[in-house]
Amino acid sequence: MASKEKKLPEKRDDSGKSEIMHRLKTHPFLFIGTVIILIIVIIAFVFVPAIVPRAHGMEDLTFGFYNKVPIKYVSGNYFYQVQQRLANQYQMPSPDDPSYFMIIQWIWRRAFEETVIYMGIQDEMKEAGFITPENVVDREVAKQFQENGKFSATRYRAMSTASQTALWRQVQESIVAGHYMSDLFGLRTASAEATFISSMASPRRSFELAVFPFSSYPDSEVVSFAEANQALFRITRLSRITINSGEREARQILDLVKNNTSTFEEAARTNSQDEYAEKDGDMGIRMAFELIPEISDEQARESVINLSRGSLSDLVRVSTGWAFFRAEEAVQPADTGDPAQRDKIRSYIMNNLRGRAEDWLTAEAEKFIAQVREKGFQDAVSNENVIKQSFGPIPVNYGSSALFSTVESTGIPELRNASTNQFFWRAAFSTPLESPSNPFVFENSVMVLYPVEESDADESTIEQIESYYPYRTRENMDQAFRTYFLSNEKLDDHFDETFGRLWRIN
Repeated sequence: MASKEKKLPEKRDDSGKSEIMHRLKTHPFLFIGTVIILIIVIIAFVFVPAIVPRAHGMEDLTFGFYNKVPIKYVSGNYFYQVQQRLANQYQMPSPDDPSYFMIIQWIWRRAFEETVIYMGIQDEMKEAGFITPENVVDREVAKQFQENGKFSATRYRAMSTASQTALWRQVQESIVAGHYMSDLFGLRTASAEATFISSMASPRRSFELAVFPFSSYPDSEVVSFAEANQALFRITRLSRITINSGEREARQILDLVKNNTSTFEEAARTNSQDEYAEKDGDMGIRMAFELIPEISDEQARESVINLSRGSLSDLVRVSTGWAFFRAEEAVQPADTGDPAQRDKIRSYIMNNLRGRAEDWLTAEAEKFIAQVREKGFQDAVSNENVIKQSFGPIPVNYGSSALFSTVESTGIPELRNASTNQFFWRAAFSTPLESPSNPFVFENSVMVLYPVEESDADESTIEQIESYYPYRTRENMDQAFRTYFLSNEKLDDHFDETFGRLWRIN
């Protein structure tokens, strides 16, 4: 585009006022960039060559197709004009600068995308049966050849017939694009709609939050589970040779090791086809459950786990082919006093039996709620091992609309993705004030919300939302409009291939 896109700034306060004003000042006319690029008024055909490699042997620069029409880069055409305008707009670094090629690629990609949109508009208008009157095109063309306020036939005839035809066609296309964009973005937002949207800024609530993270699941519970399921956490140290090409070859290598024709380590380095080959086949220490994904057959897996020290297994079917194992140590029970082994057991629980931890943490949250009802939130927090946070005020802002204060703007890590969580919003706005919500699970925590205050947005905030809403609507329209064409099934995108060949050649 003719101007760089600006990202929406992060929200910086809980009231939302300064955030809205900042957006209103810095981001209101993002959509105009598309209009400026799309509706080209032909001023001149003289362009300063900018970042255009010499395409020796690549005269046909076709970057894709839109509805089977080639998207070509040809001197003077729309793609060329947009690429030139963008290239001349930016002060390029030297070719030795690491960002040089990245900027070139961005310019060409942006010009390509604008051309896709431009061609898409022509296609849509053609299907709609729109025809630009010839006299309208003639009048616009004549404006390009004025002298002393009058049309100069001399200047016009100085152009070649091919150039006259190209100019006429380009002006015709720009008029078509202008009508399309005028119809799309010319609609005004109803004041009643803006008023309705601004009313969604109320009510706003402030909260205390109690967090019971999964990381607080106690070691005592981990140890208890391990003691009840000792077979899962038996410890063994194994080495392994894996052959992916077939059972026959794997059997031959196993026989070489058994007959002492080759040592296990030599066979691993020479023949094994897994990540342990460079380590002489050494897999290190494994718990029994860690072999389940590799050896699906339980009987075969148990035979490997229970190998005596120094002994070899028979061939075993594994996920990537065939393997045989050597036990470096005899199997033994897990040592739950070892932090590393305890962490592995914890990981197994969290990955495979997460509900067990959820149930325990929910029970702890229920105890906390009982304390809140008896002693109040602050006293309960001081008596329980919980994380306490405070935030708000925020309205119901499902999906983090830029018009209102958001959950993310609170800066609380545990709420980073809460804006689209229905359990969070239900607890936040259905729980009576000054009472604890029911516990709910969100990502890596069990949470309890405690609404402390409710208020309405003040008039200045509502006015700011009403003022900003039309611009925000247009921004959304612009984004949807671009996405429609750039992800349209009519587009056959060959940009990366053609651009890569073009710049490799040069």
